[in-house]
Amino acid sequence: MSTNVSQTLRQVVGLPADLPRLGDATLVLIDYQNTYRTGVMALPDAERALAAGARLLERARAAGARVVHVVNDGGPGSPYDVRAEVGAISPQVAPRDGEPVVVKTFPDSFHRTELQQVLTDLGAGTDLVLAGFMTHMCVASTAQGAFNLGYRATVVADACTTRPLPGPGGAPVAAETLHEAALTQIGDLFGLVVPTADALPA
Repeated sequence: MSTNVSQTLRQVVGLPADLPRLGDATLVLIDYQNTYRTGVMALPDAERALAAGARLLERARAAGARVVHVVNDGGPGSPYDVRAEVGAISPQVAPRDGEPVVVKTFPDSFHRTELQQVLTDLGAGTDLVLAGFMTHMCVASTAQGAFNLGYRATVVADACTTRPLPGPGGAPVAAETLHEAALTQIGDLFGLVVPTADALPA
């Protein structure tokens, strides 16, 4: 088996690899809801990723970055009920006054939401920093949606996580494997990926 690694599509088409300054970017926190900390949707590594998200948020606020929170609303009685405690944003990353909260019902935070208008109203440029739950689903979908709309997305890896799932043949795929695969897919074309918030210049 060959161990050669292909160029990314970003490299092939000549997309820039320079990282945004955190203070010039807009931080978009995706689905940091209690949904993923307990019950049927609990993620094995949720608390560690949430702590990393809290550090990212603290650093972004200190740098003067714009901050937008996104939550998924699955409706009353669901694990994503934003009217109930289970669907609330976890307190470690709770919005401050003036930080918009965008409600979505699809994995892509831009799809049929007000996110693009919110970014315009905030005077956001093209640089977005993304983090949240789950890596392979809403984070990856939002990175692709951002790319399709002309934004430059950067995903902070340690502030994201996902859950183990059955693979195509039924064998289990570990959460970390799926997390790494999703980040690799993002990094191939849809955005840049950094290991931690510390990799972003303030």
